[in-house]
Formats: sequence, C-alpha cells, structure tokens
Amino acid sequence: MTERPSRSGSGRADGGERRRPPRSVQAPSERRRTEDVARGAAFDVLREVADSDAYANLVLPPLLRARRIVGRDAGFATELAYGTLRLRGRYDAIIAQVASRELGTIDPPVLDLLRLGTHQLLGMRVPAHAAVSETVALARSRAGVGSAQFVNAVLRKIALHDTAGWLALIESGARHDELETLAIRESHPSWIVRALREALVGHGRPAAELEALLHADNEAPEVTLVARPGLVEREELLAELRSGARVGPWTPTAIRLTGGDPGAIRAVRDGRAGVQDEGSQLVTLALVAAELTTESAADAPGERWLDLCAGPGGKAALLAALAAQQGAHLVANEVLPHRALLVERSLAAIPDGVAEVRCGDGRAIGGEEPGHYDRVLLDAPCTGLGALRRRPEARWRRSPADLSALGVLQRQLLGSAIDACRPGGVVAYVTCSPHVAETTLVVKDVLRKRTDAEVIDATAAVVAASRGQIDLGPGPSVQLWPHVHRTDAMHLTLIRRTAAPGAAR
Repeated sequence: MTERPSRSGSGRADGGERRRPPRSVQAPSERRRTEDVARGAAFDVLREVADSDAYANLVLPPLLRARRIVGRDAGFATELAYGTLRLRGRYDAIIAQVASRELGTIDPPVLDLLRLGTHQLLGMRVPAHAAVSETVALARSRAGVGSAQFVNAVLRKIALHDTAGWLALIESGARHDELETLAIRESHPSWIVRALREALVGHGRPAAELEALLHADNEAPEVTLVARPGLVEREELLAELRSGARVGPWTPTAIRLTGGDPGAIRAVRDGRAGVQDEGSQLVTLALVAAELTTESAADAPGERWLDLCAGPGGKAALLAALAAQQGAHLVANEVLPHRALLVERSLAAIPDGVAEVRCGDGRAIGGEEPGHYDRVLLDAPCTGLGALRRRPEARWRRSPADLSALGVLQRQLLGSAIDACRPGGVVAYVTCSPHVAETTLVVKDVLRKRTDAEVIDATAAVVAASRGQIDLGPGPSVQLWPHVHRTDAMHLTLIRRTAAPGAAR
C-alpha cells in the first residue's frame, strides 16, 4: 500500500518484523491531554459513518470546512479516515490477535480508536511514538482514562510488527482458504471477493486479476473533473488549474487532479464543471454516441432524452450540456425529492429550456410515456461494489441479501426504460457494480420476456466517445475496472428498442 506523508516527523522503520515498542519520554502528568484536531476529525467521521449510515465522502468535507482544518492537517485527516475505512477488515484481524477480549465486546468508539491508531502505525508514515501517544490522547478525550489505557496497551503490541509481519502471523496461524486469506489481506468481505472473481470471469477477464482489483479498491482515487461541453472548454479549465492537473486518458471531457479542493475551482462552483469519475463520464458519452435508426426521429424537431434515475445529477448535467449542443431536450427524473434538488443544482449552468427536473417513480414512466424518448439513461440503483475505493464503507454495509431486493427494482426500472424508448432508440443500462447479478443477468432476464428490444454493441459507442485506444474486452457490453482503467467499475449495456409500444412481447 502507498504510504502517505507524515505530519509527525520522519517515516517509520519497516526494516524487520519486530520493532521496539514506543516509549514516551514524558511523565504521565505531562502527556498531552488535548486531542489533535485532524485525528479528532477522522474519528468523528468514523462515528458518523457507523451511527448514521452516512458516507465519509459526504461527511468529511463540510466537517473540515466547519472546523477550519486546511492544508496538511486536512490531507492527514482525509487519509486517516478513508484509509481506516478501507482497511478495516485487515486491521480488525490484527487487533483481534493482541486484544484481551473479543472484538464484539469492545465498545464501538474504542474499536474505531484502535483502527485509527493501527492505520497510523501500519498504513501511514507516522512514527510509532506519535501514532500511539496521539491516539491515546484522543481516546482519553473521547472515551475516558480506562479506555485510553486499553488503547495504549493494544497499540504498543501492534507496533511490534509491520504490516507484512502481522499478515504472515495471521495467515500462518489460521485455517483459511485462498480467497479468505486474500479477503483479510486486501480488506474485503469474503462474499465480495468471491463475487468480484466471478465478475472478472463473467466479463471476460482472467480470475488471476482478482488481487490487483482488490488492491486497486484500497488505493485512494484521483479526483476527476468533467468539463461540461459548451459550458467550459477543457483547456480553459486546465488553464485555471495551472498545475496539479492532467487530461483524463479516456474522455475528451475529463481532467484528473493530483490534489487540492475542487470546491475552490470557479467553474465547479458555478456548475460549468463538476466532480465526476471518468468512467461515469464515459458511459454517459457513449449513450449520446450510439447510433439511432431512422424510425426514432420520426415526428420531433429534436431528440428527447430521459435520465430515469437522475440523482444526484452528475450524469444528468453532462447529458444536458450535450443536449444543449445538439438541440435535444432532457427530462431528468428522480424519485426522492431531496435528490431531485441536487439534480437541479447540478443543472444550474444549463441554458433555460434544455432540461427539466421531475420528481417521480421511474418504474411508472414507461407506462405513462410509452415510446416517447430517443435516448434513455438508466443509472440503476445498485450495491455500489464498483466504487469501493471512493466509498470504502460500502463494503462493510452491503450483504448478499441486498442483491435480491435491488434485483427486483433493477428489472422493473429496465422494463420501464425500454417501454419509454421509441423504436430505433437506445437505452443505456448502467450500474456502478460489476456483479453479474446486477449487470448481465438483469439484462438477460428482462429481454428474455420481450421481443421488442435487443442488445447492441456498446464497445463501438464507447470507442466513438473516447479519446483513443481503450481495453474493453469482448463486448457487447462494457465493463470498466479500477485496476485496468483507473475508474470506478462502471458497467454499460446498450439496448435498442426494435418494435413500437403495444407490439407483442
């Protein structure tokens, strides 16, 4: 794992398995009793994630702004929070080796403190004495003296070995199969490890890539901007950024940042640009690049587009910018009112009359507006297993039981999307998950019951939308991967409506 810059002096020594336990040169009465602000922020993020089912990427930025934590302190807090969440499974296995009690009996806030301390010791370039003493100070402030003593004892034991040493001890002392061992090492639930292996094979990639995929999930992703066409040119946005930015490898709209706060960029603040993974941009551009047959353009002066599940609005904003250039009209539908408001904000820079935001159930639109749209985007609700590097807490929240409930909804929404599409028009079925139960199986199940739609080659549309050579696999669907494309694991299937509404199915 890539180590992060230290806020507390030189990097830790990783030369051998055993290391001298950290010692404090201060008397107990002189040790720090106030918490470090960056570590306190990271701890609060972990507690908010645990207690409120929140997402760290939505909690941390406003928390940093409210507490005026900037610069290196902000970077440290970000890596500490996200890194701890990503590697929680690995760290829990290590903590279980040295704690004097079962993990389930440790108070959750204290367990989070231990995880934070372990990440500093094993995943960041923080000297052992600082990692232990600062975490103990935070424990004293947040959990009391007794808990602080427990945290101190556990972390001092963890400091005796580096990551490789601990993993070797765990793997030699337990009876795990190969995938369970990999799950501990790369900090993923076992069921996700098995599902991702199946997804690789199911989408035409070798199972041997599994470890690389899991490792990529544990790498902090670059922040990617989208320069919305017609609103800001990519070169103009690059000029504003000046340094610390480069063009994305796949799309003509993407810029990848090496650091900084995207919220400070003027074009992002006014909606001409946005934060959007390049994979998300690519599947959106591919829908617009897909060819329509002549049947679809019959009686309308411009194309009509539908984003069936538009919240929070990133893909809708890119579609709307393209619609403005092509004389099309976009309907952005979202079922939840608060997410519909987010879509409206995302469309703030779009010219009047190009797009409208509706709040309604996407499952009903196919029946209410049959055959009405030329292009339909269904960014289906899913487990989010393709964005674990960006939302690391999702791996600990999801379970196999989620697949069946989401699968029913995905099939209903896809049926509605096809119903809403004109003959000759195109539906893009998109998920931020490579799981075969959410991708190819959903499409097969829906089309098996219909005679009015067919899968078309998505690879051709992606190539047409991209900047150049891109490894897409055999097709006809497209599956992107963090370890191959350095994007979220976005899935795209393109479906053409072949018969009029009401035709036999």
